[in-house]
Amino acid sequence: MTFVLVHGAWGGSYGFRAVRRLLQADGHEVLTPSLTGLGERAHLTGPQVGLSTHVLDVINAVRYEDVSDLVLLGFSYGGMVVSGALERIGERVREIVFVDAFVPGDGDSVASLIGGALGGVNDGIGEPWSMPAVAREYDDHDTGDWSNVRRVAQPLRTFVEPVRLARPLEQWPFGRTYIRATQDPNGAMFDTSARLQPSGHSLSPPLAGAGVSGHAFPRSVRKPQTRLASPPCRTPPGQQPGPRQTHPGTEDPPRF
Repeated sequence: MTFVLVHGAWGGSYGFRAVRRLLQADGHEVLTPSLTGLGERAHLTGPQVGLSTHVLDVINAVRYEDVSDLVLLGFSYGGMVVSGALERIGERVREIVFVDAFVPGDGDSVASLIGGALGGVNDGIGEPWSMPAVAREYDDHDTGDWSNVRRVAQPLRTFVEPVRLARPLEQWPFGRTYIRATQDPNGAMFDTSARLQPSGHSLSPPLAGAGVSGHAFPRSVRKPQTRLASPPCRTPPGQQPGPRQTHPGTEDPPRF
């Protein structure tokens, strides 16, 4: 089986290195593309990089490797990316998996799904075009130190550009799974974009693993309009806080 794992905002393919090794050891093929401007491709960043750029990153990874019958997974912001990629690679997907991720409808953006808290993109000279990385907290401090120094600023255009979906997610024939890490205090920000059934009774039997629940998808969708509070930003141990880029109307950036 082939797995294509798409990371979240400010991250990179390195975030999947442990699970990648486990899947490969079990005989699976695993692709973990780093999105343009992030991870080991941080040198390619710029104000022109948007959500559509990241969608093409995943499309090209799948098409150039010529893989099919794949499990396509999006983590956090990666949910926007895998959704947008379906128009070009949907026929190659056997299961799509969202892990604490945005599940957009056509025309949604990260900014619209969190109530527009990011504002818009300013293209004027001297205007900020990227959002600084937010440090993540880990139970294991060594893991946190290793990961946080690799997180880099991400172009704002990736958060405000709307995703384009050729057809609603629930009209595709592949399987659909939503995994919610219920013990993550910041994971609740994705609940409104998980597109629950109007009755609210959309939970499938819980998936294996502590603090994880499975969400089935509905036949109809609703567009969330929730504004989310920002979590605290912690400077990794041994580092001095760097200069912050801010955007009009933005305080501490949300974590996704």
